[in-house]
Amino acid sequence: MRKVIAAFFTSLDGVIQAPGGPEEDPTGGFACGGWSFHHWDGVMEEFMGEGFGTPFDLLLGRRTYDIFASHWPFTEDGPAGLFNSITKYVATSSGEPLAWQNSVKLEGDVPAAVARLKEGDGPDLLTQGSSVLVHSLLAAGLVDELSLMVFPVLLGRGKRWYGEDAKAGEWEQLSSRSSTTGVTMSRYRPKGPISTGSFAHGEPSPVEQVRRAQIEAGTW
Repeated sequence: MRKVIAAFFTSLDGVIQAPGGPEEDPTGGFACGGWSFHHWDGVMEEFMGEGFGTPFDLLLGRRTYDIFASHWPFTEDGPAGLFNSITKYVATSSGEPLAWQNSVKLEGDVPAAVARLKEGDGPDLLTQGSSVLVHSLLAAGLVDELSLMVFPVLLGRGKRWYGEDAKAGEWEQLSSRSSTTGVTMSRYRPKGPISTGSFAHGEPSPVEQVRRAQIEAGTW
């Protein structure tokens, strides 16, 4: 069975929009494009190399696909040769053709299409960016691993990698390290349902009883 690995450059507040440059994705008036640039170092390069070191296909939303398709076929830098040669599965409702070589449109309901891909043979499916796509996959419980590079910046606004409809659950940390510039690189996999508890001791105070009554009545 193939895994879905969701990989992100993310700010401390979960924003993943336009880490690579101002022109990458200014939609919604986003003015902080390029926020990852000055944090890059060799430790991050090594982490990225490990992620690209095992076979994978790309799983992309349409806007991330367009960003990649306008860059990687026209350079020999970094993973260009790898990205150009592997299959790119694209979630899109657009009728515009997918001109980048080895690109395949996901037909019909996207989570259902991804679930079918997972059941088939082939390498793991690696997302890059693609917030709308990943929101739907997290809501459907289809993400098998998170690969997060968390940068020490707060952006306040912009596209985030998680949505409010993400499936609740605990995640197990598989690895973690830090760059020389304060970027934390971690990998996680689903562990199971949320385990809850309480730090409260004994019976609630009279004031707390009133507060809970207000919560129940919807007046708190």
